[in-house]
Amino acid sequence: MIGQGVLRECLRDPDVRLVQTVGRTATSVQNPKLKEIVQPDLFQYAAIEQQLSGFDACFFCLGVASAGMKAADYYHLTYELTLAAAETLARLNSHVTFIYVSGSGTDSSERGRMRWARVKGKTENALLHLPFKAAYMFRPGFIQPLHGIQSRTPLYRFFYTLTGPVLPLLRRMLPNQILTTEQLGLAMLVAAKRGAPKPLLEARDIRALARESQ
Repeated sequence: MIGQGVLRECLRDPDVRLVQTVGRTATSVQNPKLKEIVQPDLFQYAAIEQQLSGFDACFFCLGVASAGMKAADYYHLTYELTLAAAETLARLNSHVTFIYVSGSGTDSSERGRMRWARVKGKTENALLHLPFKAAYMFRPGFIQPLHGIQSRTPLYRFFYTLTGPVLPLLRRMLPNQILTTEQLGLAMLVAAKRGAPKPLLEARDIRALARESQ
């Protein structure tokens, strides 16, 4: 869902010359600035390395919910999957800015009670030690999808259908707790172009970055 929002804002931005997506399936979006790579195994990039260099930024929006998932599986699909991509990009692109979608409540100490928060914290810490030009960890909380964007998770879609009528009101009441997919996309572009004031960005910081784009 976040990836769809970022892709929309990238394609709308006149400063962006090329957007290349890498995913298990195509996006179905048609745009002359868009190039897509369908990569069934997101742990292995050797076959497509020649297509992964020369970029200014990477927006890493993949992620899974930890609910009902075994600890080893969540670690594999969060830490190991992210580092497989990030380490490849760091080796191929010395001047890339890497932006990782983490989550509110992530535990940078890696010692807290919540398993998902520890794993996210370990992932963030590893990314910040890679030789990127810059790396920013985005920690959004609740996210409102806009412009027809939908989550691929059926339970989330059902939840958004139920809460949709009141979300605009809640966002006005809690502007620093609820972000939109548009705000996330705009904030990521600002961070990629001009940088951000700090590496760990909570919802309030992301909202401030999005305002800079206006």
